[in-house]
Parts: sequence; structure tokens; C-alpha cells
Amino acid sequence: MGGDGSNITSEPRFFIFAFSTFENQRLIILTVVLLVYLIILTGNLLIIALICLEPRLHTPMYFFLCNLSTLDIMYVSTTLPKLIYVCHTGDHVMSYTSCMTQLYFFCASGSIESYLLTSMAIDRYVAVCFPLRYSLIMSKKFGLVVIKSFYCEIKTLMNASTSDTYSLKTTIAVASVYIGAIPSCLVMASYVRIIYTVLKIKSSAGRWKTFSSCSSHITIVVLCYGCGTIFYLSQSHENEIILSFMFVTLVPILNPLVFSLRNRDITQAIRRQIERRITSQETDICNRSTSVLCYF
Repeated sequence: MGGDGSNITSEPRFFIFAFSTFENQRLIILTVVLLVYLIILTGNLLIIALICLEPRLHTPMYFFLCNLSTLDIMYVSTTLPKLIYVCHTGDHVMSYTSCMTQLYFFCASGSIESYLLTSMAIDRYVAVCFPLRYSLIMSKKFGLVVIKSFYCEIKTLMNASTSDTYSLKTTIAVASVYIGAIPSCLVMASYVRIIYTVLKIKSSAGRWKTFSSCSSHITIVVLCYGCGTIFYLSQSHENEIILSFMFVTLVPILNPLVFSLRNRDITQAIRRQIERRITSQETDICNRSTSVLCYF
């Protein structure tokens, strides 16, 4: 408390740069971002609901898929709601506490997704290379810091930092080995073994059918690691916002389409759930009609 009775705070604030140079198109940006967010939520919630409701999908593969969809919802929910708020209100200022909270959940989501994709690769490796044993094996000073992005992220925060970031960069380099390098090596090792096993199959149709079971996972892995690599290696500040937006939204929005909705088990599960709802409604209508006739 100052001598004049006014409150003094040492907590810095951040200016979320986002699309502040496109104020005239703010409504269009808001509509696009909101639509993307709703598509991601709807697609992934549909996958989670189907896997939980359909007993035939209670397998290790779909257990991982359910967790991946949950993680994708958490992943985008740490960033896009704030962008929607910024576009709606025009308020680009973000408190230090909010920024650090967003950074924690964003980094946690990204790290967990990296290990989850690795676990899924190992699951596919066991399924392809050991099919008969698969079921057994898988039983401080106040300040306004400008961030040229729409969420608090390590790269942009380090660029905005006025202090020495050498120790932080060293920590990130060590962490990236465990979060990025080791999981990616395990993914590649899994697919080297998968390809080696597939090539030993004599029938070309059998090879294609076996390898196609991994195609969805390969697509997601390439998109996830590819977008992340392009974003973190990019030196163009003009394209950072677009690249970061793609990095945050591309995998979650394509996951239900690439990984799930094109899967025969998922489409059959959707059909069965719809048929069950229709049958249930017809039964209720018949019961109500019978009750009315009995009353008269």
C-alpha cells in the first residue's frame, strides 16, 4: 500500500498481439476461430462418447484414441477461448497469472500428447509384429510485455524476455530430448520394425491391409511433429501467428477426420448408436400408446 493509499502491484501484464493489426476484420476472425473451436470440440466429444458407449470399442487402441481426443480438447481449450475473448472484446491485455496458467496447461498437453502418440506407436508395433500375443501383452516489476502471438508460449515469451535466457534455453534443450527426441526415436523404431514385418508378408493385399492399419497414426504423427518443427524453427515473425495457430489447431481438427471418422469401426459404432436411439424412441412411443389404450 503506497503513501497515498493507492495499491501498487509488481505483477507484469502481457499484451497479446494476436490479430491486432486486423481490427477491421475482427468479426470475421472471431467467426472463423469460434467455428474451428466448435468443430474440434464436437468431433472429439463425438469420438469420446462413441468409445465410452460402444462395448466393442473397449480395446487398447480405442482407449488411446479416447485419451487423444480428450487431450486435444484440453489442448485447444487452453488457447482458443482466450483468442475468442480477445477478438470479441478487443482487450489484448493478459495478467501474469493467467499467462503462466495457460503456459503450464499448454506445455503439459503438448508433452502428454507426445508420449501418448509414442504409446500408440508401440501399441501398433505389438499388434502387427506380435498379433497372437497382442491381447496378452496389452492386457516482478510492473510492465506491459508485447507477445506476438495469441497465447503464452515458450518461444514467444523468451523473445519478449529482457533477462538472460541461457539457463532456460538449456533446460528446454534437455527437456526436448525427453519430450521430443526420445519419443520420436521410439516412433521411428516402431515403424522400422513394422515395415520390416510387413515386407515379409507374401501377399501384396495382405501387406497393404496390414500397413493401412497404421496409416492414420502415421498421418497424425507427421502432422504433429511436422507442424511443431516448422513452427519452432521458423525465424519469420510475420508468419509466427499463422504458424502457431496451425500448430495449435491442425492436429486436433484433423484427428477426428483422419484418425477416427474414416475408421470402419467408428462409422459402424455411429450407425449402431443411431439405430439404438431410434429403437428406444419407437419403444417409448409404443409403450405410451399402450398406456393410453389401457386407460380408455
